[in-house]
Amino acid sequence: MEKPKTSGQYTCNEYREEMILLGLQKRLSSKGLTPEEKENLLKEIAKVEKQMGI
Repeated sequence: MEKPKTSGQYTCNEYREEMILLGLQKRLSSKGLTPEEKENLLKEIAKVEKQMGI
């Protein structure tokens, strides 16, 4: 579901999605994750990126 762009305004929801994505990516880069945890994080990252349209 792609979001319509509104005259270049940066919304709170866009900021929130970016922060969620950054947090997930940071968790993915941490050491000591099990393969299952990595897989779950990758799925969640893909889900957020799809919501963001990237």
